[in-house]
Amino acid sequence: MFTYYFWDVYLASLYAPSGKFDIDSSFALRLKYQRDLEGKKIAQRSIDEIKKQSSPSKEQASTWLAQMEAIFPDVSDGDVLTGVALKDGTSIFYFNGEKVDSIDDAEFTTQFFNIWLGEKTSEPKFRKALLGNS
Repeated sequence: MFTYYFWDVYLASLYAPSGKFDIDSSFALRLKYQRDLEGKKIAQRSIDEIKKQSSPSKEQASTWLAQMEAIFPDVSDGDVLTGVALKDGTSIFYFNGEKVDSIDDAEFTTQFFNIWLGEKTSEPKFRKALLGNS
């Protein structure tokens, strides 16, 4: 469970074909939301987290933000967003089990999933829990 201040935001699950996370293989991150959030705010928070960990160019950040704003819907309690990172660097996004869109940009895929799984994540305890190292 990811909690921000006192609010439960989402339950997260990490799936990997071998049962063990490998950044160089395909994997999926499933977020089951526990509260209502606007898709644009999810996208903005995502780009803010990416900027904290890396230094995308202004053009990259702008492009990625626009892509995420187009993909991420408004969510309600119980909705599920799933991001799948393919070995080739493509990200595929699903909303409540239905494919929404994909982004064929290996740099985006790395930076996006590093929000939760990267060593520079702003939530290291959450990362450990996802990776099974808690």
